[in-house]
Amino acid sequence: MTMTILKDIPLNKLVPSAANVRRTGREAGLEELAASIAAHGLLQSLAVRPLVDGEGADTGKFEVIGGGRRLAALRLLAKRKAVAKTAPVPCLIHDAGTAEELSLAENVVRASLHPADEVEAFERLHREHGFGAEEIAARFGVTPAVVRQRLRLGAASPRLMALYREGTINLDQLMAFCLTDDHARQEQAWDHLSWNKSPEMIRRLLTETHVSARDRRALFVGAEAYTAAGGEILRDLFTEDDGGYFADAALLDRLVREKLEAMAAEVLAEGWKWAEATPDFPHAHGLRRLYPQAVELSAEERARLDALTAEAEALSAEYDGGGLPEEVAPRWDELSAEIDRLSERRYDYPAEERGRAGVFVCLGHDGQARIERGFVRAEDEPLREVVAEAEEPPAAEEEPLAETASASDSEPAVEIEEMDEPLSDRLVTDLTAHRTMGLRDALAERPAVALLALAHSLVLEIFYHGYDRGGCLELRASSPALGGHAQGIEDAPAGRRVAERHGRWAQEVPRDSAALWGWITGLDEDTRLSLLAHCVALTVQAVRLPYDRRPRALAHADVLAVAVGLDMTACWAPTVNSYFGRVTKARILEAVREAVSDEAADRLAGLKKAEMAEAAERLLAGIGWLPALLRTPELPVDETSAAAE
Repeated sequence: MTMTILKDIPLNKLVPSAANVRRTGREAGLEELAASIAAHGLLQSLAVRPLVDGEGADTGKFEVIGGGRRLAALRLLAKRKAVAKTAPVPCLIHDAGTAEELSLAENVVRASLHPADEVEAFERLHREHGFGAEEIAARFGVTPAVVRQRLRLGAASPRLMALYREGTINLDQLMAFCLTDDHARQEQAWDHLSWNKSPEMIRRLLTETHVSARDRRALFVGAEAYTAAGGEILRDLFTEDDGGYFADAALLDRLVREKLEAMAAEVLAEGWKWAEATPDFPHAHGLRRLYPQAVELSAEERARLDALTAEAEALSAEYDGGGLPEEVAPRWDELSAEIDRLSERRYDYPAEERGRAGVFVCLGHDGQARIERGFVRAEDEPLREVVAEAEEPPAAEEEPLAETASASDSEPAVEIEEMDEPLSDRLVTDLTAHRTMGLRDALAERPAVALLALAHSLVLEIFYHGYDRGGCLELRASSPALGGHAQGIEDAPAGRRVAERHGRWAQEVPRDSAALWGWITGLDEDTRLSLLAHCVALTVQAVRLPYDRRPRALAHADVLAVAVGLDMTACWAPTVNSYFGRVTKARILEAVREAVSDEAADRLAGLKKAEMAEAAERLLAGIGWLPALLRTPELPVDETSAAAE
């Protein structure tokens, strides 16, 4: 048996031994060890033996054969002047045995503390001694986040902790269960697990009735308002949870409704007839929409603008060719800002239109409120727009058509003002048919006027309703709604741009369709073409439906995509919701392999569908990958022409 002597040896008399068997990980955890020694002292003595020179003479120093990391931590404290260089260190001096044997014995025979015991010890320090996470972290040389994670593991039910101690579940699984501190819920989730007991499946079971913090409802209400109303947010301290999970979905829905209703009440105060709060915009509302119109300056505003302009012109003339003096420059800035404000074209709804129209206050898919104004219900439409032409009475100075019609005619006659006797309907039809043919012939010879007539007809179809559509061209422009085919498409970048562009044009076109021809004629060519392009664009229908067989139309959509250089990466991105969560695992791996690498796809191959979809979304973020249906084809010139035909 080896004899040992316990003795305090000055720190500067201790040197590391080359015979220490610990070769790997010597530097690991030195900061934590030093912090523990500083807080609690050296809890385990060093194993040393006298150091002799080459001739066997005593050098007065001791080599540390057991406790090399403790020696390194003590030296680190001495370097920081936390302990003296000559501080006494308790050591066990061995007088026999090889250094390697003694070092190996110290490291092999000891047993590490089970993580469950460490968790419970941290929890007792916190509960019984009042130590906070920061204090515990400082005393043991770990980060506060690590301590919080250990304390969070203390939320595991005793049953699950026992399973962890016996090795039935591992640490990752235990951490997943600690997403909630409800022991009954934890054990219920454990009992419902089948063969798949992965941490991801455990978290999914615990949060299946909860709402992710990334959900539009959670973004709209906000964590602060939700918790103030008594809601609980589950947070995962062990993984990135993107803000956690809102536990009370019913409370969250109520807060959404209340917030939307409060916003609707504010909007109603603008003078609208009604304001409806609804989480989802009712795309099938069937209501006509009004848009704000340009507002002319009042007499007072016009007079002020003239006065400001005159003052600005006077200053400009006075200091023509030179810089403005320092004392004059602020006044010039004020004049410029006020002139710009008054000169800027403003748009608003007339009071009479607000009095018969309403507003939808909805929740967008980005978590922001959508306030859509200017919708007119059928019962609020002006009378002239709902009465049929056949029911309009004749003018006071005209006689009823029935009394002047020829007895041989089966239809009422049409009165021609230049003649004393009306023409029969048959003749009127005959003559106007010839006039129509003449118009067709003449219009075909005037491409510029034909383009003007096309724009006029399309604008009538797109922006006007009912009997306001008074064009003579038999063109029908249909703009199918896409909201029913793709949820949230109105909030996508392209959807927002289309809606904003439509709103700008709707503010410009005359409210009375009778004035439309003159207004379009007065536009410059570029503006007219921009309006025409907008109207034509709204008629595009390239949705591929299961029951819709339109191969030529879809081929034409490819031609259009090539012609406009369509880049769908500016309109769409692959996410769990938009793509990966809706396709097979094979397609997910195919996308990752194509966009990233074969190695990245191989790393995901063993994951479950949900985890694979989330991982793919992270990997492909910002890369610009598109599924085949969204890619713009590269068609040869002859193929493009054939498709167009």
